[in-house]
Amino acid sequence: MKILVGISHPKHVYMFKNLIKIMEAKGHEFKVIMVEKEITGYLLEKFDIQYKLIGKNQPTLFKKLMSLPIWEYRTLKIATKFKPDIFIGQALPHFAHISTLLNKPFIVCEDTEIAKKLHRFVLPFADAIVTPNCYKDDLGKKHVRFKGFFELAYLHPKNFEPDISVLDDLDINVNDKYVVVRLVSWHAHHDIGYNGMSSEIKKKIIEELEKYAKIYISSESALPSEFKKYELKCSPVKMHNLLYYAALYVGDSGTMATEAGILGTPSIYISSLASAMGNFEEMEKKYGLMHSYSDPLMALYKALELIKNNNSKEDCKLKRLKMLEDSVDVNELLIDIIENINNS
Repeated sequence: MKILVGISHPKHVYMFKNLIKIMEAKGHEFKVIMVEKEITGYLLEKFDIQYKLIGKNQPTLFKKLMSLPIWEYRTLKIATKFKPDIFIGQALPHFAHISTLLNKPFIVCEDTEIAKKLHRFVLPFADAIVTPNCYKDDLGKKHVRFKGFFELAYLHPKNFEPDISVLDDLDINVNDKYVVVRLVSWHAHHDIGYNGMSSEIKKKIIEELEKYAKIYISSESALPSEFKKYELKCSPVKMHNLLYYAALYVGDSGTMATEAGILGTPSIYISSLASAMGNFEEMEKKYGLMHSYSDPLMALYKALELIKNNNSKEDCKLKRLKMLEDSVDVNELLIDIIENINNS
């Protein structure tokens, strides 16, 4: 079977890398099409996954729409040559339209309810829409729900073994407390109209947390001079190792907040998206692995409470075990859907 994979975000690389490896070992053939965003290409190369670049992520909805015809033309050109049996990716318009044009099934992996405008252009063309159980919307007869989160495709203990050498890379003592702070660029299609942290609150959070722990900032854009001394300097492929050993995560990246919680690290997500998506609610209300706030000051109070509590990390690791116990093997689920999509 030939499978065309669409990737447009670093998370997608991690989501599909194990799936590709497992299915290639079973004799299936893959080709990856990428829209470049941040370190997406870098990660694919690090994981030795070949890809075709069809364009770069655009900062506004208008520019994204203007780029779509080019992405679709390039996708069609690649697909015509590769002759895939199946398309798979998140809600990608160029995959939706080209898969339909070629009369091939398209499997959508989605966990972002707020991308409703995008979904109107994509989901009607999908043959299966795979989401976590906690997804808030009912997407009809094509909707396939599963217990767990897509992040488990790469962060479940069977897929991820933490490497403590990341601490040596940053000259961190194993007993040191440190906090990972993530600052994002709000240019994703689903982020338009939403806000993260202001410069003032970022500064206040860092100053207060620094009283109790080392601070490492990961940022999509260049940091102001006053924050440069906190800038994280380690290989992006070691980021999950750093999160695993951290005492706390704080940031306006929902993806990294979820990843931290899944790894058993106390996690605080600061955003006006805080109550907008089911995966965040499930992580917080069912498992207690994440704390979401639209009010940055409330988030800071919680962050200080957690960093001062010497048991918060161990408590979080215990809660993680319950989440893992409840969850399915995401890679096996996707393999089953791929191998049986033409029979459904």
